[in-house]
Amino acid sequence: MSRRRRIIYQYSTPRMRDPMIKLLTAFVLAFLLIVPAEAQTWVPWQQPGVSSQPARKANPKAGRAQKAKPKPQATARASTSPSFNWWSDDEDEDERPQRQSQGPALLEGGARPSIAPQSPQSTRYVSNHPAGTIVIDTAARRLYLVQSATTALVYPVAVGREGFTWTGTQRISRMANWPDWHPPAEMRQRDPRLPIKMTGGIRNPLGAKALYLGNTLYRIHGSNDARSIGRAASSGCFRMHNHHVIDLARRVGVGTRVVVVRGSGTRTAEAR
Repeated sequence: MSRRRRIIYQYSTPRMRDPMIKLLTAFVLAFLLIVPAEAQTWVPWQQPGVSSQPARKANPKAGRAQKAKPKPQATARASTSPSFNWWSDDEDEDERPQRQSQGPALLEGGARPSIAPQSPQSTRYVSNHPAGTIVIDTAARRLYLVQSATTALVYPVAVGREGFTWTGTQRISRMANWPDWHPPAEMRQRDPRLPIKMTGGIRNPLGAKALYLGNTLYRIHGSNDARSIGRAASSGCFRMHNHHVIDLARRVGVGTRVVVVRGSGTRTAEAR
């Protein structure tokens, strides 16, 4: 018999009828019952270094779920590494590297058909320029070949678009049939699809003939785009119909004076 049961048995005898004995017995019984119960429910919450909360049980399902969803890796854009990021300078919203297409080193200009010259109209044009002078009016988009003090042959031309117009005086330095085209570096930077060189031909933008102006990059030349004639469409050169530039070339030569103006009044140009 356990110690607690022996005590309970001894104090449950007839001697316990006395009130004082009953009160003492009740106190002893309460003490014997409460202390073991508190001992069974004690947890070490107040010991130093022990958490004040009971430990949670591990959830095996949660562990399997974490294995099924690995932590995503950081993208290159989010990285703070000082190493070079090969699209760091890219401003495209989709963050993909953008590759500019590069033009070919050499592009064929196509066939070189025979083109007959076509004479332009003669118009009244009062000027002090000597006969044989070329006057280009960028405002009117006309090229005048002075014939006399009061007349000139007039050709429609395409002139430089906004930001590419110019005025001044040059002389024809050379002339070429079906010239090759070498787009300058500035033009290829604006449009990387352009070739480094394009041979002369019907697809070449310089057309059937080119009259080069001094040591500049500017020319009076034919065109494979007839719709641009009469517009501000070039990068500073003067485009003509192929049959017109061939006609002009047979009327002038190397050394011919070319005057570029913007507006010449009522068909009147003053000599410079």
